[in-house]
Amino acid sequence: EGLGATGRTGNNLVELLHGIQYARDNNIQLGIMSDSWATRLITTMWMENKVGDDWSPAGDWQAQVETILCAKIFSTEEELEGWDVIHKGTGWLFEYKTTSTMGDYMANQLDILRRIFTHYNAGEGIDRLGRPTRDMCSAINTIFGMDSRKSAIYSAIHSRSMEGHPGIHHLKVMSQRSGCDRSAALEMHPDYIKSILQPLGMLQYPIVFITDGENPLILNRLLADPDIGGLIRVVPSEASWIGGDIALAVASNVFIGNPASSFGNFIAKSRLALGMGHNELFKAKDENGQWRTVCGDHCLFDVVP
Repeated sequence: EGLGATGRTGNNLVELLHGIQYARDNNIQLGIMSDSWATRLITTMWMENKVGDDWSPAGDWQAQVETILCAKIFSTEEELEGWDVIHKGTGWLFEYKTTSTMGDYMANQLDILRRIFTHYNAGEGIDRLGRPTRDMCSAINTIFGMDSRKSAIYSAIHSRSMEGHPGIHHLKVMSQRSGCDRSAALEMHPDYIKSILQPLGMLQYPIVFITDGENPLILNRLLADPDIGGLIRVVPSEASWIGGDIALAVASNVFIGNPASSFGNFIAKSRLALGMGHNELFKAKDENGQWRTVCGDHCLFDVVP
């Protein structure tokens, strides 16, 4: 309920998924107010409302979300009468730890992600505020074109600096939990990128760069590299938005991200749910100085929020 939520989009997505999991763990009904941050988050990227010209809580979106997320939409406080309401803030939801086994938790979360991505917005409806929705494939279309997007082979880098020192701290925590390198996923040096892509035969294909824009040095360093500089593709500002960036990264053949970023972890989880391989987040050098994956897919669920 309410419009306030803790953190940016990545954190909000975690909070939504944790709310769904909490309801499942405790065998209770998940309730979502029709004018809440959760409704705004969902309809910005998925389950756009295609009924009429105005926002209608009883339109397409309500039926979809109640079925897909096993939730109930409430439009007014009066509709809550008779329910034993349990209020949980977004900060609490972000930190929630499931009581399910890791196997069940992963299965539940992956099932939710598969369900919502079957209803991604195509820019053919309206969101909670009655605004026209955007096409989640807009970034892919801009870079590769409508006719070539389905056959496009490419890698995606998600560069997240996370406000400088906080980002350094968060990655240090991830390193302690998973064994990953303390700085490589923040710095994204060309040699690090090439060490991942070369064994996969991906140095002959485009590399899409997605960023929070906080550290332009990272992009400039990649562009200046003689081996991969010419492969780098940057989404034009007019086509760059949260939903488009997510879809662009999810559909890539290889995803290189920062394990300390909740946004990057959501992308990696979504890729896992949709059967996409090569999530490259938890990397460290071995005794021979070669970069290796040090924590498997389960780390997306038991190491990160």
